Amino acid sequence: MGLFTGLLLLPLAPVRGVIWVAEKVNDAADRELNDPGLIRSRLAALNQELEDGNVSLEQFEREEEELLDRLHAGEVRSAPNHRR
Repeated sequence: MGLFTGLLLLPLAPVRGVIWVAEKVNDAADRELNDPGLIRSRLAALNQELEDGNVSLEQFEREEEELLDRLHAGEVRSAPNHRR
């Protein structure tokens, strides 16, 4: 970037900084939301809650389906693409 371009874009620097921070926060949240280890531990905790009687069967099935969908979606995203 040249000096002239840098001076013209200087007023936008705070906006670009905010966008960069927002992208980093979004990336971190996405990683945490789709971390297979965290999903599996939540499934185990949910199963324990069902056994302890803290959640109803309907709520268990609803949450379990959501967690399994997230787990499957993460596996599909991370699977290599084998095209010939």
